[in-house]
Amino acid sequence: MEISALPTLEAHLLTALTTPPSEVRRLFHGRGRCWLGLEQITVDWLQGQVLVSLFKEPDADFMQALTDLLTALTQTETWQASGARSLLLQHRDRQGSPMDVLWGQSSDYQDVIESGLTYKLDLGRNQNNGLFLDMRYGRDWVREHAAGKRVLNLFAYTCGFSVAAIAGGADYVVNLDMAKAALSRGRDNHHLNNHDLKKVSFLGHELFKSWGKVRKMGPYDLIIIDPPSFQKGSFALTKDYQKILRRLPELLTAKGVVLACVNDPTLTSQFLIDGMAAEAPDMVFSHRLENPAEFKDIELEAGLKALVFERQS
Repeated sequence: MEISALPTLEAHLLTALTTPPSEVRRLFHGRGRCWLGLEQITVDWLQGQVLVSLFKEPDADFMQALTDLLTALTQTETWQASGARSLLLQHRDRQGSPMDVLWGQSSDYQDVIESGLTYKLDLGRNQNNGLFLDMRYGRDWVREHAAGKRVLNLFAYTCGFSVAAIAGGADYVVNLDMAKAALSRGRDNHHLNNHDLKKVSFLGHELFKSWGKVRKMGPYDLIIIDPPSFQKGSFALTKDYQKILRRLPELLTAKGVVLACVNDPTLTSQFLIDGMAAEAPDMVFSHRLENPAEFKDIELEAGLKALVFERQS
């Protein structure tokens, strides 16, 4: 990270805050490598809380310069008029991903709105806050295609896809994730949107030990696969993704659809296309969803890949 690049960050934030978003949004995406010297910084607008995240610990001089810049930003007319209530700095490269409150009052729990739906975020408790903003179009797509469908949401996390599916008229959604605390937050997210929980299941199980239960609750018209790149002791993306793909034929209806995702910058869309062809050849690649414009990446295949596959009997 380069101190000389910080004026670029300042200018970007002042422009973004001149007309602050009405919903949760990324304001600055250095991780896309479009701004030299700022590759390890992101800034998110969380309904009035502004979260700056450092993905790699900088040297002391850069840290001081960044802190000075952010502190000065809070004194500008643009900031004061934006409605911002707090400015937070998260150190994701430090043990426990601690968070500093640079200005204002931080709320540990923050309700945010995306595409008209409400989600509860945890701030300062975990490395991730409960909603991956680059998947917005994925959730929108599920909402648009869920009507009347039975949905399986694998690696459900806080059930963002499930919330979108029920909002879109899904008949039933099965959420599976080994992190029971995340599923509990998913239940909260459904409550926030006044959803009928009789249409939703939450399975706190390890996927590869639960195929029988998952199959029994099917078949499914839509399956969503959005795994972490690595989950210690349970999932390694390049080794285990294929194990999921080969199970699809027994889980899907005759005209079933799959939204398969991968967010590892070292893997391209072809990883999913080739894997599907090898393990579930009746699943035909349809198209890749676009990523939100604010997640621009210097290399398209380094960002989120969310691909739609349709079953051809």
